[in-house]
Amino acid sequence: MIPSSRVYQLLLLGTAIGLGVAAIGSDVINPQFLGVSILLTLGFDAAVLVLAVIDERRVRSGRAVVERDHSDRLSIGRNNPVQLTVKTGYQPAVLQIRDFYPQAFSTTTQPLHLALPAHSREALTYQVFPSKRGEYTWGGIQVRQLGAWGLAWHNWKVPKHDTVAVYPDLIGLRSLSIRLTLQTSGNLRRARRQGMGTEFSELREYATGDDPRLIDWNATARRSRVLVRVLEPEQEQTLLVLLDRGRLMTAQVKGLARFDWGLNAALSLALAGLTRGDRVGIGVFDRQMHAWIPPDRGQAQLPKMIERLTPIHPVLLEPDYVSAVTTVATRQTRRALVVLITEVIDSTASTELLVAMGRLSPRHLPFCVTLRDPQVDTQAHALTTDLPTTYARAVALDLLAQRQLALAKLKQKGVLVLDAPADQISDQLVDRYLQLKARNQL
Repeated sequence: MIPSSRVYQLLLLGTAIGLGVAAIGSDVINPQFLGVSILLTLGFDAAVLVLAVIDERRVRSGRAVVERDHSDRLSIGRNNPVQLTVKTGYQPAVLQIRDFYPQAFSTTTQPLHLALPAHSREALTYQVFPSKRGEYTWGGIQVRQLGAWGLAWHNWKVPKHDTVAVYPDLIGLRSLSIRLTLQTSGNLRRARRQGMGTEFSELREYATGDDPRLIDWNATARRSRVLVRVLEPEQEQTLLVLLDRGRLMTAQVKGLARFDWGLNAALSLALAGLTRGDRVGIGVFDRQMHAWIPPDRGQAQLPKMIERLTPIHPVLLEPDYVSAVTTVATRQTRRALVVLITEVIDSTASTELLVAMGRLSPRHLPFCVTLRDPQVDTQAHALTTDLPTTYARAVALDLLAQRQLALAKLKQKGVLVLDAPADQISDQLVDRYLQLKARNQL
């Protein structure tokens, strides 16, 4: 039993009444009435406490039922919904609920307060934000229900212990899957696709803005209306993603490790490639090739990648780019788009990267993707008013200049480059890939 604030107020009231009785007939305590005052106060307080106990006992027979529901696989770096369902019995309920989610998660909506009528049901939803992948244990649910007289809280714990796994950004993958499906269906696909493909897909009626060179005159003559050929990018090309898990990928950017942003981008790119009919493979490397998933096509490839890559974390080792590229050259003889997701500091520190990417040409199409820290951009463009912030801005500007120099050297070697903020890399990488496919650059 936990006394409510009303109990303490009544106890203070009892003390005040006792003092009033003790001071009858004078402005100070009268010894003649002191004993009566004490007995009256103790009796009043005892009655209040007995009523509080009874109030708490009455709750036990009709206390509310609280159940938890959440996905077994949560997405890193996302607000994942958790639902608590509350059912009341034959009496109204004023409740305080605290769900013991894993301490590694963050949330801003605990504890939860609500008041419900009798025989009702309500669903409460709050969000948890995991910042690291792995398995976590969910604790029980602490519930307090106020008695009908408002004198005491009945306190109990629902023993519901779950194990939950934090995966890469599954929520983002679902959203991307819907977007890609819409882009590949009907008029929406034709409106958003950039450039022209090479493989015949279908015939449709001519619309304003269509290329007259695509008119199929034979079909037009047979059907007595102008028809044009719809061409799609070539299918069954090969996409290989190399994901660096070395020292620079351990840095925190916007609450997540840079490697996690890179892993989300790699899976998003894999989903886009599989949706477009390409064969997709992924390799994760540091000093050696830590994981290798050979290129394949079909719906089963993406779940295989997610399960295989989820347990992998970055390490404090310098990556061996040449070794990773050599592995690709050995295992992949057919021409492929090779996307390397990594981080660069300057041209001196990235010498090995420059050499490795240069070795991919001309057999493969090399594509280097770097994950920029948005905080450095903000610092570089911030107005300064004192010496420390001016110095910090100068350092940020120098870092960006050195970075651009390294990326410029990559471009000189014929390497495609995408440098974007880490928290925006997935969308920009997928859009860039779709542009490459539409323009048949592979």
